[in-house]
Amino acid sequence: MKTHDSDAMLLDPKLLRLFHLLYSTGSVKRAAEQLEQAQPTVSIWLGRLRELLHDPLFVRTSRGMQPTPRADALIGTVREALEALRRLSAWEPVFEPASVQRRFRICMTDASHVTLLPQLLAHVRAMAPGVTLEALRIDADTARLLESGEADLALGLVPWLESGFYQQALFDQDWVCLVNSRHPRIADRITLPAYQDEGHIAIASGTGHMLLDAALKEQRIERRVVLELPGFLGLGAIVSTTDLIATLPRHIGETLAQTGQLAVFSCPVPIPSFTVKQHWHARYHHEVGNQWLRGVCADLFLRRAHAAGTP
Repeated sequence: MKTHDSDAMLLDPKLLRLFHLLYSTGSVKRAAEQLEQAQPTVSIWLGRLRELLHDPLFVRTSRGMQPTPRADALIGTVREALEALRRLSAWEPVFEPASVQRRFRICMTDASHVTLLPQLLAHVRAMAPGVTLEALRIDADTARLLESGEADLALGLVPWLESGFYQQALFDQDWVCLVNSRHPRIADRITLPAYQDEGHIAIASGTGHMLLDAALKEQRIERRVVLELPGFLGLGAIVSTTDLIATLPRHIGETLAQTGQLAVFSCPVPIPSFTVKQHWHARYHHEVGNQWLRGVCADLFLRRAHAAGTP
């Protein structure tokens, strides 16, 4: 809609609706009734329209308010604009899991590759066969990836995600010790002296290991570390063929123990528990695909926590 005044850019929907109603009814009174406004208010709006469009637009005659040639020329554009606004307000994004083709990228630790990813993948393959999942690391770049949309979610302990991010608690994690079920010196529990005497495997991956290291340092407990690993890959096989102890979050410990020849014991060292959460950026809070993925994670992992009696 061309005008000679840049202020015409300020035309809002109520003025467009008034234009259309005056054109179709020829009456300020009837236009006011349909707009549910007082007639003086509508007269003020008409004055604003005339000012913005530099034309009387509607002139009182014996047959009511009749359009000027400029109003005749503009009515098509006004109707198109109102229809576009109607479509915009009525539009609701839809995410159809069964038919969508989409890739979701999720930041997670390698422990989650063992504990969370298999369940998530099985559910997604059953409900959304066109969806591809990609696992990314949790690191210093995670916040940027979520903000830019290069990643959709982060699952785990990510305490540095604060302003601009949403989060949902999924389940709590405490700490356990994973040992060979045929360990020659450990049968039913691990005492603190045994914990200090035995050899250990140190795992450097994940954000939880910082809690472990801090707790050991605070309590002045030194482990005799025999093997250091960057992650959990191969951990189960190593523990099942040695007499070493691995101190790790309960979920990964119990999952590895299900493979056999491994036993899980309470950790004799008090280590602060932590909460596994899903995190997403505020930009994508209302995005339907992101909402669906978050709902799937909540359904799978909150349900697991409740079934296991986890707070």
